Amino acid sequence: MQIRPFELERYFARHEFSAKYLLGSSDPEAMSIAELLAFEPGSEEALKQVWLGYTESLGDPALRRDIAALYESVTPEQILLFTGAEEPIFAFMHAVFQPGDHFVVHFPGYQSHYSVAESRGIEVSYWHGDPVHNWAPDPAELPKLIKHNTRAILICTPHNPTGYLFERESWNRVIEIARQRGLYLFCDEVYRGSEHNVADRLPQMADHYEKGISLNCLSKNCGLAGLRTGWIATKDRQVYDQLATFKDYLTICNCAPGEYLAGIAVRNIDRIFEMQRQRLVRHLELLAAFFTRHETRFSWQRPRAGTVTFPGWLGGSALELCDRLVAEAGIMLIPGTFFDMPGEYLRFGYGRANFAEVLERFENWLNRSC
Repeated sequence: MQIRPFELERYFARHEFSAKYLLGSSDPEAMSIAELLAFEPGSEEALKQVWLGYTESLGDPALRRDIAALYESVTPEQILLFTGAEEPIFAFMHAVFQPGDHFVVHFPGYQSHYSVAESRGIEVSYWHGDPVHNWAPDPAELPKLIKHNTRAILICTPHNPTGYLFERESWNRVIEIARQRGLYLFCDEVYRGSEHNVADRLPQMADHYEKGISLNCLSKNCGLAGLRTGWIATKDRQVYDQLATFKDYLTICNCAPGEYLAGIAVRNIDRIFEMQRQRLVRHLELLAAFFTRHETRFSWQRPRAGTVTFPGWLGGSALELCDRLVAEAGIMLIPGTFFDMPGEYLRFGYGRANFAEVLERFENWLNRSC
């Protein structure tokens, strides 16, 4: 398999642990093991008793029950645990597609949403979000992208890198289009829980479409990326079995202490969501004021969800700006170049606890240098 480099991850590899300040990260503020254990008294002692042998390949049964309880109608037998969210994306592209198939992808997006498929000879069409309309894709355009050999549609909501959140009507329309054509509908929901207004939260795809595949993890909504816990929920037994079979060639099973800790997070997920949401809303107000002060430098529309936003940079090359910023000020911001977007965009992440300080440092550098 020839696969092109994952440009975003290569950029993170160069700068994430050497830059002093991060302004482009998509995960919110993380917590320590001690902070997570504090959600449930007695959990520290229980963690010490976790057996360090192999775990079940489908995932710990107790954790699958806890995860299934987050859905309206999904059962534990319809939950498949993975290591993070990248592994199930990779597995889906290999287990479900064959070379010569066609795939429609919400765009711009996380590179693995399309690069893995392209590397296997799968034809990919892009359903573009419109930056003029806060990155909303047009539902009327979606049927025009579907071909005789289309197998699946992929959407991401809340969206990375733009923060776009589907309206319920548009979300239902995507399901209707997929159902009429018998297509799989893969919904990346890893930012679900980061809606700035809880009332805007959408249902989960696996609950509402018989060929829907819901992807989730604890990294982007809970700030627990270090647990490397992700999962697929689907009522489609064929897809479930294909993914479970393919996983045998990847991680086989998850980390036992990670599954135990993930269970604590899942059982307390509403509390964690609210803690993260309050921080996001506070930081978004700071970001809105920043963009108001610099409206001649940036083109921006306020997102309704997520930990990231994707403004246009009006000052030239976004990549050049980011390279200068990290070299001169030790601040890592993400150029839209790494999302294969024409034009000059920047991904800001505003979920970290030190966001106010980093944004101020960026603004000071911007005023001095640009």
